[in-house]
Amino acid sequence: MSLVPFDDRDGWIWLDGQFVAWRDAKVHVLTHGLHYASSVFEGERMYGGEIFKLTEHTERLFKSAEILDFKIPYTVAEIDEACKQTAAKNGLTDCYVRPIAWRGSEMIGVSAQQTKIHVAIAVWDWPSYFDPATKAKGIRLTWAKYDRPAPNTIPTAAKAAGLYMICTISKHAAEKDGYADAMMVDYRGYIAEATGANVFFVKDGVLHTPTPDCILNGITRQTVIAIAKQRGIEVVERHIEKAELAGFTECFIVGTAAEVTPVSEIGEFKFTPGALSLSLMDEYAALVRRELVSA
Repeated sequence: MSLVPFDDRDGWIWLDGQFVAWRDAKVHVLTHGLHYASSVFEGERMYGGEIFKLTEHTERLFKSAEILDFKIPYTVAEIDEACKQTAAKNGLTDCYVRPIAWRGSEMIGVSAQQTKIHVAIAVWDWPSYFDPATKAKGIRLTWAKYDRPAPNTIPTAAKAAGLYMICTISKHAAEKDGYADAMMVDYRGYIAEATGANVFFVKDGVLHTPTPDCILNGITRQTVIAIAKQRGIEVVERHIEKAELAGFTECFIVGTAAEVTPVSEIGEFKFTPGALSLSLMDEYAALVRRELVSA
């Protein structure tokens, strides 16, 4: 299958308050966000004409910008509406939604107090990362080369572009070795997350998941926890040692792109996708595709 570059497609992108032809949505090479990673973004999915947890995503976008010391020049409601309009303008009802905000090209040093803040929203057809058969079997992960840093060294609560540098490096290395993804530990050696998804483990019918004290507390993660608690499943948020993985029977990762995906292997540790993982996978899929009430 030939690669379709993202800069050479038909459609429309919402850019600074107006729709621009897809190929014309460009920035200058001396844009601060490109050189210094002063940008924040969201990853959202629209199912059946509704963007799941739209306002929660937009609010997190604004919070991320605040953490990076810039203010988005729109309201949350305006960005919500722009996301919906962008999908409609492109004729999509099931798609991936990518809002992004960044510092412009007025200044190109570390200090960038007078840069203009830009916002863009793009949407495109992007199915789940993994097909149903692969999900049912479980994906294989290796260990990432880099660890998740301490929260006093980077802004871990922000969904900021710069934080994904080590994720791209780790995922590329994993794919070269035949794995689907890589599992990261944090600066203390505790299990953290995959390169773009939170992780859950199962033992004796109980869900265990890392405390999000140096990783993003994902919206999909929060949704899965809510689903589990509604079903009466105990959820334990705690620090998890790598050696503990030998005692877990099931594992799955969650995220807007990955949705709920069972895992069969993390390095030397093996898991079998079972009733709990598969039922949560199905329940999440049912939730996002029906009348979208808050989980």
